[in-house]
Amino acid sequence: MRSEKTEILIIGAGPAGSVAAGLLRKQGREVLVLEREQFPRFSIGESLLPQSMEYIEAAGMMRDVVEAGFQYKNGAAFVRGGKFTDFDFREKSSPGWGTTYQVQRAHFDEVLAKAAERMGATVRYRHEVLSVDVDGEQPQVTARSPEGETYCVQARFLLDASGFGRVLPKLLKLETPSNFPVRGALFTHVEDRVAPGGFDRNKIRITVHPEHVHVWYWTIPFSNGRCSLGVVAKREFLEQYQGTDTERLKTIVAEEPSLSALLKDAVWDTPARSLIGYAANVKSLWGRNFALLGNAGEFLDPVFSSGVTIAFKSASLASDCLARTFAGESVDWERDYAVPLKAGVDTFRTFVESWYAGGFQQIIFHPNPSPEVRRMLSAILAGYAWDKNNPYVADSKRRLGVLEALCAA
Repeated sequence: MRSEKTEILIIGAGPAGSVAAGLLRKQGREVLVLEREQFPRFSIGESLLPQSMEYIEAAGMMRDVVEAGFQYKNGAAFVRGGKFTDFDFREKSSPGWGTTYQVQRAHFDEVLAKAAERMGATVRYRHEVLSVDVDGEQPQVTARSPEGETYCVQARFLLDASGFGRVLPKLLKLETPSNFPVRGALFTHVEDRVAPGGFDRNKIRITVHPEHVHVWYWTIPFSNGRCSLGVVAKREFLEQYQGTDTERLKTIVAEEPSLSALLKDAVWDTPARSLIGYAANVKSLWGRNFALLGNAGEFLDPVFSSGVTIAFKSASLASDCLARTFAGESVDWERDYAVPLKAGVDTFRTFVESWYAGGFQQIIFHPNPSPEVRRMLSAILAGYAWDKNNPYVADSKRRLGVLEALCAA
């Protein structure tokens, strides 16, 4: 079997893998990326958060993204029954970017992967990882090329950015059940044909089902007159509906008057897809000379579009740890990587749990919100879940609980 060596081997060329590659190339590291699919390829999760722009910029990929022509995004709109509210992410308590983009992930992921290649990373498409050995001094990965050749790569460090493929968690038996209820999603892309002024295309629109607080819809406008459309609910709710995924999604959309009116002229030209049981967790985010990035480690829920931001944050933290490692410093991957990454994830978790319980919905639809509190909440919705200067980050459970009680009174 042919064998080769590299400094950093990354599994997956999605957002986490590509940004990690860019950050590591800026350090001068040799980077090899093995991607199972051929890009462009479909992926869900199109609405970015402003915090993610910091990592794109740090990775040297800002110009690539800006020039790609994606839909500008400055906030999020929420609809429930006859109530409407929105957040402008530029009006937030945390410093940093207040705008970002809504992206077709097939194009966005390809833009980032090409940027990683431009910066000197080697990206191999349609190369599948078959097995991994992390027991030796250096990780060894056995992979298969599209031509069928099996070969071995030895790396000084291994990063798993395989997303929902979760290569290392599966091969190394690191998977553990998520404590979230099993939820699913039905989704598609449509030509929305919403008249100009029909809704703010600069914001993602989150619509709550008129009867079920735990059921919500996303509408993510793109720059070409199309949008991503989906519904999220517990598996039992989705299983009530019969027919194809497209027919089921159409039926559920028809149950929400404002959304069905908004999309009354939409052209449903792309078969819908379904995803069940997407929440995931692992026993550990790192091991001997390897770490898990983004969704390969943990995925919570799509409601606040936090997935790509968490992926980028993990890439940033891991690249910082590797910079110190290659400089000869001692790195504690639990203290320096896992703990800080989980801190922000747990902030998002608190708000996700409150959303489905209905408490956070009561807060955001409150008729007389505090401007100062809204700025703090806007910062978290914009992705700044690691800003400990924000009381709703530093003490999220207690602060949110107090706010829920005040709104319910």
